[in-house]
Amino acid sequence: MEDSPKADPGKAGNAPQQQAANKPQSGERADQGEAPAPDHYRPDPQAMRDQSTIPAPDVANAKYHHPILAQPPEAPTGLHLTEPAKVAAGVTAVIKSMAFGWSEGGLNRGTRGLLNMNQKDGFDCSSCAWPDPDDHRSVAEFCENGAKATASDADERAAGPEFFARHSLAELSKMTDRDQNNAGRLTHPLVKRPGDNHYSPIEWPAAFQLIADNLNALASPDEAVFYTSGKVPNEPAFLFQLFVRQFGTNNLPDCSNMCHESSGAALSPTLGLGKGSVTLNDIHEAEVIIIIGQNPGTNHPRMLTALQKAKRNGAKIIAVNPLPEAGLLAFKNPQDFMNPLRALGTLLGDGTQITDLFLQVRVDGDMALLRGIMKHLFEAEDLNPGQVADRAFIAEYTTGFEAFEQNIRNTSWEDIEELSGISRAQLLEAANLLARKQKIITCWAMGVTQQRQGVQTIQEIVNLHLLKGAIGKPGAGTCPVRGHSNVQGDRTMGIWEQPTKEFLDALGKEFNFTPPYAHGLDTVESIKAMYKGKTKVFFSLGGNLLGAGPDTEVIAEGMRRQKLTVFVGTKLNRGHLTTGETSLLLPCFTHADVDLQKAGHQMTSCENSMGVVSQNKGVLTPLPGQMMSEVAILAGVAIATLGNRTNIADWVAMTENYDVIRDHIARVIPGFEDFNQKLRRPGGFYLPNGPRERKFTTKNGKANFTATALEKHTVEPDQLILMTVRSHDQFNTTIYDYNDRYRGVHGERRVLFMNRQDMADRSLQAQALIDITSHFEGTRRTVEKFIAVPYDIPRGNVAAYFPEANPLVPVGSVAKVSNTPTSKYVVVTVVPTRKTVGAPLEVRLAAEA
Repeated sequence: MEDSPKADPGKAGNAPQQQAANKPQSGERADQGEAPAPDHYRPDPQAMRDQSTIPAPDVANAKYHHPILAQPPEAPTGLHLTEPAKVAAGVTAVIKSMAFGWSEGGLNRGTRGLLNMNQKDGFDCSSCAWPDPDDHRSVAEFCENGAKATASDADERAAGPEFFARHSLAELSKMTDRDQNNAGRLTHPLVKRPGDNHYSPIEWPAAFQLIADNLNALASPDEAVFYTSGKVPNEPAFLFQLFVRQFGTNNLPDCSNMCHESSGAALSPTLGLGKGSVTLNDIHEAEVIIIIGQNPGTNHPRMLTALQKAKRNGAKIIAVNPLPEAGLLAFKNPQDFMNPLRALGTLLGDGTQITDLFLQVRVDGDMALLRGIMKHLFEAEDLNPGQVADRAFIAEYTTGFEAFEQNIRNTSWEDIEELSGISRAQLLEAANLLARKQKIITCWAMGVTQQRQGVQTIQEIVNLHLLKGAIGKPGAGTCPVRGHSNVQGDRTMGIWEQPTKEFLDALGKEFNFTPPYAHGLDTVESIKAMYKGKTKVFFSLGGNLLGAGPDTEVIAEGMRRQKLTVFVGTKLNRGHLTTGETSLLLPCFTHADVDLQKAGHQMTSCENSMGVVSQNKGVLTPLPGQMMSEVAILAGVAIATLGNRTNIADWVAMTENYDVIRDHIARVIPGFEDFNQKLRRPGGFYLPNGPRERKFTTKNGKANFTATALEKHTVEPDQLILMTVRSHDQFNTTIYDYNDRYRGVHGERRVLFMNRQDMADRSLQAQALIDITSHFEGTRRTVEKFIAVPYDIPRGNVAAYFPEANPLVPVGSVAKVSNTPTSKYVVVTVVPTRKTVGAPLEVRLAAEA
């Protein structure tokens, strides 16, 4: 077993570097205020969900039945393959960042946007939720993907009424997702009326009244669904849930339901808070970091800087992933090119090695892998009593240890090796890195949360930390790495279909109304309800449910069955085209836009993955047109819909000055006391975090070990397990380009990464044209004309990009408890594309007619 390295105060990441007010100090955990109320999940969520099945849609032939394509077009865009990269970032990342920044926003707007992004007096990156440094921030405090997101937001091109007059919805749907995004910023409110095939202009008051008329005509408020993107800042998110609850429903599905819902469902009952427990400085100080089910090089590139600091401090990093991603191998920090002492070495060298031990786990094998590591740790504890398990921590702070220990010891090595694909010897290497360490951090993302047993796998992560006492101390804790910029903040603001009584009581008292207490529909349940005609209005505040959700054609059919669909957005996406009978497309500001209201230049706020709330103040003049802020749009909808059922004067005041919104938030949500004052501190402020201080606000006041069930699932000999992934030129459902240079894929997105032996078993040549069929409970869904790409992936596993592969993910295939779609476990078969592909001739002729 390896001993901990001695601390070196001269290395990066030491406590004196942090100067932000109200930060958790290194070496202590000063009280940050009362821990927020526990966000416990309902005890039996499955019993309250729709258990009926939805017929599998005819995915392959949908293009012949519907002139408006819900799926991206199949036409090839020009595949070119190179060797996968062995190092992330470097000069190429710098060049790409500048190229994107200037290509869409122009030299002046693009440069100004990049230089103000993630600065203490600037705006928050609209891409990922990785935290900013508390102290010094570089001039270029952004990554390549952040540059792409800001360039897209700063786009000088406009997709105004003339653009939509030229292009029908069917024509727009035949564009690639990249070209839809590159059409430009939405500038005017638009409407598609019954029977129309174009969006046309509408005035704002008429749009608000149209929404109000449709909502007020519903037999029940529960016939409406209100969806939210994680890009929405705190202030409009708070207003959105306030309006929805004053309207009378908790139908508030959001993108969290499809990503880190499994994290919240696992962390709340075990630790008392559905968020991570670490700070950025903890990453720097950790002795061992486990990165499991996460690809930081593409999805959270600035995380690589923190990992580099940790490595320079002596940390060991264990990477667990089915693919050997470039960002998990080595990193060339673009910031080093501005340092004369490091520039040449960075340019000519191999970069900083990130991973010390790479475990190429099978898809869905992470739980077995974690059990194997802990089984080794128990064996080490037997040989070295009191040196591996933190018995004092376990005795004082936890419950359930005996059942957990027995569960791990009873798990056979045969099951562990079979399910994980990792040998007992490799798992011993990982255990040896952990055995004598206590400063341990585990980071995870969608690769874990979107498994069938995502919740239980995260509970095993918690078990590992409780076993080691590796929580509530500097350099140790849990780190679910969130995706979109404010996805964590939106949940804090009350965007949740399962609100706590404490939150609703406070909200009702503050605004003098009785909120609905019955739980609403999450994303999967909303999709089902829309498809079955149980809802009539779908309102989306940002996002792209069609592109993000499972079972694309089921979502599309559900949209078509709505009386009204409302989309608030900044740029065109495919989700805006598959609509209800009537549809509104309403343009709003981005994070980068200046938001001028009656009280002056307004700011909003966002909460990052580590619970820091900081200001977001735009710097770019909005394009000419009729765009409005999200706050103003929501106020307009609320006033028109609720009338004298709400305090109209308060909605007006909140629109004119966002400080009024924050004063309300301060009285409703724990941790936001003196919100306006704290937000104006350079760098913002930390929210209370019970687990960070070993205050576990679970029902029993303890951190709870969990004895999970390790399930074994078998597949047919010709079947494979598919997981969906992002490309490097993509963030969430936004496609910036067709390339994925870290994996060596250029000019194409309809690819399937396959193990070479799996290809040989099916007599498939490299770049063969293939069809993919998913299998779930006797149903099939087929996507056509993908390209087989040989890749280093475990046998029996394949990977494809979303949203192209989302039609294969059944809406009924979900993780236990969290109800998250299992995009990381889809059973598929692969065959060569048929020479005659598509619907029968008479169906084609009917569609063309």
